[in-house]
Amino acid sequence: MLNYKGLFIVLFLFSLVLLPFQTDAITDKFVDKNEQKKEQTISHTAKVAAVQFNPTFKKPEKNVKELYNEIEKAFKTGAKLAVAPEMATTGYMFESREDIAPFVEQIPGPTTKVFSELAAEYDSYIVFGMPEKDPATDLYYNSSVLIGPKGLIGKYRKMHLWETDAYWAARGDSEVPVYDTEIGKLAMNICMDSAYHETARIAAVKGADILAFPTNSSAQTISALPARAQQNGMYVISANRSNTEEGFHMIGASAIWSPQGEKLAEAPHSQDEENDIDETNIVYGFVNSENFKNENKDLLKERRPELYKELSQYIQPWDSRANTESKKVNAASLQYTPVIGDKEANKDKVAKLIEEEASSSTDLIVLPELSFTGPVSDENINSIYSLSEKEKGKTYQFMAKLAKSHELNIVFGMIERDKNKLYNSAILVNKNGELQGKYRKTHLDSKEKRWATPGSSLPIFDVDDLGKVGLLIGDDVRFPETSGVLSVKRADIIAVPVSWNGDYSSYMEINEDISENQYPENSVVLWDAVAIGAQAYTIFANFVGTEHDYKGSSGLYTLDPLYGLDQPVTGSSVNEEVVDFKFQTIQGDHWFNQEKLLQSRHPLFYQSLIIEQKNNTDVYPEAK
Repeated sequence: MLNYKGLFIVLFLFSLVLLPFQTDAITDKFVDKNEQKKEQTISHTAKVAAVQFNPTFKKPEKNVKELYNEIEKAFKTGAKLAVAPEMATTGYMFESREDIAPFVEQIPGPTTKVFSELAAEYDSYIVFGMPEKDPATDLYYNSSVLIGPKGLIGKYRKMHLWETDAYWAARGDSEVPVYDTEIGKLAMNICMDSAYHETARIAAVKGADILAFPTNSSAQTISALPARAQQNGMYVISANRSNTEEGFHMIGASAIWSPQGEKLAEAPHSQDEENDIDETNIVYGFVNSENFKNENKDLLKERRPELYKELSQYIQPWDSRANTESKKVNAASLQYTPVIGDKEANKDKVAKLIEEEASSSTDLIVLPELSFTGPVSDENINSIYSLSEKEKGKTYQFMAKLAKSHELNIVFGMIERDKNKLYNSAILVNKNGELQGKYRKTHLDSKEKRWATPGSSLPIFDVDDLGKVGLLIGDDVRFPETSGVLSVKRADIIAVPVSWNGDYSSYMEINEDISENQYPENSVVLWDAVAIGAQAYTIFANFVGTEHDYKGSSGLYTLDPLYGLDQPVTGSSVNEEVVDFKFQTIQGDHWFNQEKLLQSRHPLFYQSLIIEQKNNTDVYPEAK
């Protein structure tokens, strides 16, 4: 019979002998995990290069050799990533499938093999554009490739084609892939893609840190890049050409942008064909992994995909609800220093500005966010509640009377109270003093979340003499999906009350010579992105002064100053004033407008933007 008591004592003593060794093993495991975690969080800085290279049309052997030499120069300076232009191996201006057929090749293929050897030699990464042939379908694509030290990592097929591409290329047939590399998670867009906020946004929601941007740009696509960097918290490395091919001029100004939209480097700009720059120019910057996590990227968590479903819709060419009649509009932004919390004082100020400064022919006036209380997020909840009103309370009655007496449409902001819930709302009163529309801010900042309930829709409103008007408020503009939805709903005008003190975005840093009609000095990157991205005239109204240092700059952002269609207008950054401007909606004959924007979208591959992002499962590892 077993002596269980004795056996237990023996086992107990034996375990005491082993315990130090077991403890050491467990400790080693924890040390290993901690070391791994420490290694994962160690920051690194990588030098990157934008290679402004000009290939010779239809001379791929010559181009590959020259591009190889230029990229090698960058690697010899210590660059770990080199980005070269769109269609860098062949040139761009092909007329048909037959024209480009001798120059397309499979990926992987001979060209990627050449550059794989270069990347391996210098333990670095290369992105460039080339024409691709799919062997299974015999379709051609305008593609870019990512090559690393172990060979071809992946490719991207241009999603949004320009006319020149469409004569020979098929549209990209998948979403934007993101690839995991030693220098960060990297995605690619190509040229015309940047005119559509969705393309870079897809990369961002999938976790990209760096956006490589090969392009052949005459102005539009590279001017959008500071906004794409800020909206998504990504580094953007653009490589353009700086010469003329078959009558098409590309303006250079290749650049590297930080996740905050700061210009880190820029290559020479070529204004026109007479000023072609045929030689290669390489500019350098650094990407720092510590900056991969930043405020702009953190905002991706605040997206509200349930509001963005319209981004998946494609109504063209049958959109009978769209306005076709262009409207001549005289409008104004009211810019003033609010007396925080004093509605009566602010009403007097607004009435005086309208009486003394507004033109008798003005059709629309826009006031700043929370127009008659000023921003209140620093106040306690009881104080904020005491400043709130029902939809048609005293402030509404005051504004309705003002609108009717001056025959004005007016947009103003207020703290709206509805069944004990508070909203940061914008109210649209028509020239008859009637409630025409209401919008509740949908994307609240951290302070507003203490007191406000977010809105649940992105509406537009039909207004006589104006057309379709959409409303946004303040931080909504940090989410490009908001104006994207208004564009799909065919907004002709977007009015945006704000209280901006530089807490997001920045003044524009694009090369001022890029735009035929130059931007005012205090133009704001993300405000311009709303107008150009939605192809809707957009009016901002901001405060000036107070202890919050509001920076004014109220005004009009337009559809296409880059090619001389129209002129943005801004007020000062310090003065109280009425900023007046005129514009004409629906530029139906222009080369690019809202109709063309919507016709050329690619909603089939926007699904990542309208579904809840639980994790980034589509990040592809580097080849082993």
